[in-house]
Parts: sequence; structure tokens; C-alpha cells
Amino acid sequence: MKPTCKRCGINRILFLACLLTNLVHAQTGEPRSAASLPKMEIPRTEVQRLTSSIDGQQYVLYVYLPEGYSTSTKTYPVLYLADAQWDFPMVTGLVESQADDGFVPPMIVVGITWGGNNPDYGYLRFKDLTPIHSDRFPQSGNGPKFLAFLKRELIPSIESKYRASRNDRTFMGNSLGGTFGLYAMFVEPGLFNRFILSSPNLGYIGGVAGFEKEYAAKSSRLPVRLFIDVGELEGAHIPQVEEFAKTLNARNYKDLIFETQVIPGTGHSSNKPEGFTKGLQAVFAPQPMVIDAVVLEQYVGKYQFPGWRCDIVKEQNRLYFVIPEGTKYLLNPTSEKDFYTRGMAMVIHFKRNEAGKVSGFDTERPDGKGSFVEKIGVPSAKAGD
Repeated sequence: MKPTCKRCGINRILFLACLLTNLVHAQTGEPRSAASLPKMEIPRTEVQRLTSSIDGQQYVLYVYLPEGYSTSTKTYPVLYLADAQWDFPMVTGLVESQADDGFVPPMIVVGITWGGNNPDYGYLRFKDLTPIHSDRFPQSGNGPKFLAFLKRELIPSIESKYRASRNDRTFMGNSLGGTFGLYAMFVEPGLFNRFILSSPNLGYIGGVAGFEKEYAAKSSRLPVRLFIDVGELEGAHIPQVEEFAKTLNARNYKDLIFETQVIPGTGHSSNKPEGFTKGLQAVFAPQPMVIDAVVLEQYVGKYQFPGWRCDIVKEQNRLYFVIPEGTKYLLNPTSEKDFYTRGMAMVIHFKRNEAGKVSGFDTERPDGKGSFVEKIGVPSAKAGD
């Protein structure tokens, strides 16, 4: 009989071989087998494939669903992201963190990239994201067909498979993705109502000035929320964005909410994390809404959560949610009875009893869960006592 290790019962030679192998791996830091390691996946993300009937191009769609989607019946806003092959993991992380802090609502993210055998992303970007042909890039100028694909095939496909809002669509893109976003905004108004565009190439073949000029000749109304950022280290891109902003501001478009930012210490690609974050906060920022002071006064009071209390106070015709530590969160109204906070994710729906008195409020969190919080009295002199 061959000698065996008494502790593990395996052949001593095999035991020593395994021990030696483990020592080698420990010293070199090399993985034992890449195939044996678990794959990293983004939670609640599905992969769809869709081939355009317009030009035969196959596209891959990464579809991120917000927490609570499977147990909810709600319809969600949708963010459509260009260049998902690079930016989808980052953007889903940003969306989750912003939703957790109440800056944006929970939303579906649809990342758009190219399929087929070993897709050349650089080549395909200059094909689909350019609205005009350039002799420098023989494949360029397919933007109109790509836009038609989004309108007629991709967006209807998403809205038929998911509880996706038909009235709240955001387009996000960087560089040529930003250029395409501006082109879509002027050529296909109403397809998207929010745009977050990072470092758009405004100088490509004369830029988007021609499309903007054509649009201005037909309409004085541009009902979108638009955010454009550019990196501080981008040189000529900065005056291009500034000039474009002057043009839009001079038009004085009705219903246009427009903001630009220069992101300090960043370049053409490195501005994306902060630029996209600022953009999400900007295009989903609460709109001014005036609620009658008499209505607001009825909500003032002390409310009982499980294990702790909060105050709702009124200051300068605004309501604030005050936690026991004393921090105040502005309650932003979306109706006379519905409010939400930024910096702490919570939606409040005030309720009344049969006598018409405010009895408390229902809470709603990003994951769709919530509870009823009872109104128990008037605020004390010190919030949270």
C-alpha cells in the first residue's frame, strides 16, 4: 500500500504535489484557473439582441432594471445610453447611487452597442453616431438611419417588453454620442425629453448648427431638459460649447431648461463620471411648484416612524423633513400631497382621514417598499425631541 497522509487520507506524493502547487500560486499571485473563478455580473441586467431592418446592423442591448422592478407594477423612466460597450457598468452604478440619495427616480437603463463577429467599435461609432458624411471616414453619415432604428424598432421593442415610460426618455452620450444626441434633439423632437451629453463634438462637419437653425425656423418651443459638460483640459471644445450655449440662449426657446458645466481637472473621457452625475442631477432636478400655504400648514407636525420620530416644519412657504439629529431635507412637491427629498431617498404621499384631517403619510423608497407613518402631534421646540 502506498503511504498516505493520516489527516486527509490522500496519497502522500499527491499531497506534497498539491502543497507545492499551492505554494507556487501563493508566491506568484497567479490564479489557479481563470475558468474556475466566478464571473462578475451587474445585478438585474438582461442582454437583448436586435437586428435593424433598416440597414441590417445587429445591436446588443444591455437592459438594467431598478431594484424592486420584479415586485412592482410601476412604469419607469428609461435612460438610453450610447457606447454601452464602455460606459454601461459606470452609468448603472451612477444611476443606482443617485437614486439611493433621491436625486433621480429609479429607472431602466438601456445600453446600446454593436453586435456581430468581433465588432470594431471605433469604426461603428463613426458610422452610426455621425449625422453627416465626412470623406475622412468613409463609413460616416449613417446617423439618420440609426435614429430611425431607435425610433421605429429599438424603443418600441423596449416599451413592449418592459414597463418603460413612453413619456420620460433620457438620452446620454459622450463625444460622438453627444453629437448624435443633439442631432436627435433637433431632428426628432419629442423622441427624448432629457439629454445628458458629455463633450459633444460640435465641430464635426460644421457641427449641429445647421440642424439647430432649421429647427429654429420652424419652432420657437423646445420642450427638453438639456445638460452639456466638457472637461477643463479639452481646449477647443470649451469655446465650442460656450458658443453653442450662447446660440441656444439667444433663441429663447420656450420650455427649454439648459445647463452647461466645465468639469475641473478632466479631459475628453475622464469628465464622464462627474459630468454624467451632474447631468443626472440637473435633468431630474425638481421644477418650481407653488403650493398654497394653507395646504402646507396642514402637513406641519410630528410623525412617528418605528423607533424614532421626525418633524415636518414650514419655513418661507416650504416644507422640510427634519430627522432627530436636526438635519433638514427640503420636501419638493410634485402635487399638493406628494413630495420627495434629495440627499435622502424618500417619497412622501400625505394621507387624510375620513374627517379630512392629515393622518400621516405613506413612504416610498427606491426599491418600491414603504410604510405608513402616523402624524402624532405638533413639532416640539427642538426638532426630533
